[in-house]
Amino acid sequence: MQSDPHPPYSTARAALERSQSFAIHKSPLGPLLALADAQGGLTGLYFTDATGAPRDLEDRPQPPRRERKPFAALFEQLDAYFAGELDCFDLDLATVGSPFQERIWTALREIPYGQTATYGELAREIGHDGSARAAGMACGRNPIAIVVPCHRVVGASGSLTGYAGGIERKRALLAHERAR
Repeated sequence: MQSDPHPPYSTARAALERSQSFAIHKSPLGPLLALADAQGGLTGLYFTDATGAPRDLEDRPQPPRRERKPFAALFEQLDAYFAGELDCFDLDLATVGSPFQERIWTALREIPYGQTATYGELAREIGHDGSARAAGMACGRNPIAIVVPCHRVVGASGSLTGYAGGIERKRALLAHERAR
């Protein structure tokens, strides 16, 4: 297995540095932190207790503003997703990652609702056969939970593997999608 062919990139730091606004939204699986840039593009969506989620937003020298308005479409779509009424998000995303990460995150959005893919399949999809581990690392650095559905990626045996929001949330998201 190969490691990520591009250097590690702190996507949480990049999301926070580019963010002009933030809001917290309640979900059935716990509170979500949303971040947006000056143009309203979604730079981050994290479970507030997730591994790698930005912390202490208001303690920064130039903190993003707490406001809900830039996130109206996101929160409406998340509520519809959790109600079982939406299976595809239509939002302006403003991710920043290495070229490899960006290709993985794009491929994640192609995994159909309610289905899964393996890390190896994901790597092959973007032309990096043999880079399952690197694909896993890119999934782990995904800055936009749920909308960029890294929860749909499983191990080669079909087993649930790491998820920044926790394995129980990954299991719950997959069960939610399969139930519909």
